[in-house]
Amino acid sequence: MRRLAAVLLCCLPLPLLAARPFIVDDARVVDRGACQVESWVKHTPGGQEWWALPACNPFGVELTAGGGALFGGSGARDHADYQFQAKVLARPLETNAWGWGVAAGAIRHADINVRQNLWGNYYFYVPVSRSFADDRLVLLFNAGGIDSRDDRRRGLSYGIGAEIYLTPRFMIATEAYGATGFDRFSQLGFRLWLVPERVQIDSTYGFQLNGPHRTEWVTLGFRLISRPFF
Repeated sequence: MRRLAAVLLCCLPLPLLAARPFIVDDARVVDRGACQVESWVKHTPGGQEWWALPACNPFGVELTAGGGALFGGSGARDHADYQFQAKVLARPLETNAWGWGVAAGAIRHADINVRQNLWGNYYFYVPVSRSFADDRLVLLFNAGGIDSRDDRRRGLSYGIGAEIYLTPRFMIATEAYGATGFDRFSQLGFRLWLVPERVQIDSTYGFQLNGPHRTEWVTLGFRLISRPFF
């Protein structure tokens, strides 16, 4: 899946919506009655991960159900994971203000290294966000917990990030995250709206912050958002 696009300028303000493959989440959900699909491919030294996470907000709670597949160097599928998540906002993020919410989820057949995504077999987190300069800068903070039953480890998760809009359609993001008893990681990347509020592409470069072996990866993502229809 190849996507190349020029950076387009637009005079209309756009909402800031959290999306994978960025990990540190914000205090926003897809509009009530609408749906979205977040998809991305992740290139690692061990192969490729392909993910698709459809989500809908039927009654004020964003519900996600999707999964990912790991393809090794031979091109054959090695593992498959299935993710389920619910996210609700206590205070939605607004321009020049702050917001927060709660999200919780589960991973089935967690064979891919989901700890790079702050996912265990079970997890929860609290996203807190603060908007500055009419949404041109948004700071993100996450805190939660991971229960990785596959390798019998638990930890407190944490993350901090920043989103900076250089134009209303183009933004860069940076983040660092990890969990106690697990590794720590960082990512830097961008998002670009091809169709305002409807079609978005993104890319990230990530790497491990601790340990003797520096794990690195690159992602390419594609996101579709519907209008409210129920």
